[in-house]
Amino acid sequence: MGTGHSARKESFDANGEVNFDHFQILRAIGKGSFGKVCIVQKKDTKKMFAMKYMNKNMCVRKDAILNVLREVEIMRTLDHPFLVNLWFTFEDEEDMFVVVDLLLGGDLRYHMQQEVDFTDTHVKLYLCEIALALDYLRSRNIVHRDIKPDNILLDEEGHAHITDFNIATTLATGELATSMSGTKPYMAPEVFACSLEESRGYGYPVDWWSMGVSAFELLKGRRPYEIHGSTTLTEVKALFHTSKVHYPSLCDNGMKDLLRQLLEVDPVQRLSTLAGFKRHPFMADTDLDSVLRKEVKPVFVPSKDHLNCDPTYELEEMIIETKPLHKKKKRLAKQNSRKGEMMSQSSTEEMDELQIYLKSIGKNFTPYNREKSLEEQERKKLADLESEKETTESDEPVKQTTVSVEPEKQTIEAETTEPS
Repeated sequence: MGTGHSARKESFDANGEVNFDHFQILRAIGKGSFGKVCIVQKKDTKKMFAMKYMNKNMCVRKDAILNVLREVEIMRTLDHPFLVNLWFTFEDEEDMFVVVDLLLGGDLRYHMQQEVDFTDTHVKLYLCEIALALDYLRSRNIVHRDIKPDNILLDEEGHAHITDFNIATTLATGELATSMSGTKPYMAPEVFACSLEESRGYGYPVDWWSMGVSAFELLKGRRPYEIHGSTTLTEVKALFHTSKVHYPSLCDNGMKDLLRQLLEVDPVQRLSTLAGFKRHPFMADTDLDSVLRKEVKPVFVPSKDHLNCDPTYELEEMIIETKPLHKKKKRLAKQNSRKGEMMSQSSTEEMDELQIYLKSIGKNFTPYNREKSLEEQERKKLADLESEKETTESDEPVKQTTVSVEPEKQTIEAETTEPS
């Protein structure tokens, strides 16, 4: 008689360390210079995630390992409703894997290209959600440095989430960043000034400037300054001091003034804190606590009929990619079998190159598991509650028992002294 359970052996250890075998690869949805992103489903929980995978050898050759390690290190410390949060990291012979929240609403750049008509109402909520996320990052001493429509993802309901911490940095108290990092059209004036050696550095206000540029672009269809990758530093400097910004004519005056304060060239005068953002008259009718709880519903809800991304990513992965992810397991198994060892010779060389580099910088790509961390937190919380309960129950009753027992003792003594 059957037991009703499948006799098929699972291809992964559900209780072991999370690795590539724990996920089912569904489809590719994006790519970077040395990494790609695909939708995956965790086999044991059936939860969906986005998985970014980066070729180790390519990262070493492009001198990108430190960026990857810093990004993962930063993301491990973060957990916020308007960020794309980290869930797992692991590696195999070829790649490093970073698994994060899956947001199926697409990025704001995609929706701009689809000619969505963004209004004050749309953009106001995005500004609130991003401002809350930036305030949280500041509380963690983190500057993102690459806020732009491409790095703002929408979930299925239309809420905004900041993604891509590849060039983010952490600032100690009183410290300033100095490197020219970011995407030129969205970089704040003080970043360029620092590169021209006209300032000591820059801090958190750069992200608020970038948010202002992104909001302006959503409303007007173009950026406030004509800055491109080829624009020189001196040309950029001249633009900030000579160009007159023409704010979207159909905008509410309150929105225009908010944009003006976000796009203030002087970082000291710029609106760059959540407290200042709350005080702005345009925010008077908005409860940011409700926004944080996602109780304020977005006007624009992304389509659920199709994936909100460029479909060519999937074609490239299936047709052009020389080492497609969905064939990784068979490829590695074939290599192992042919070589009679755990890795192919080429993979071993790649791994050796990476390990030599990691050893030289004294760092490593270590595994991370948010599920396990949350379970441990929950167990600790329950243990603390149980301990608190036991402590409460052990207090006071001893005194009450002493009081009730003492009269009884006196009665017994009185009875024993009475004559028979």
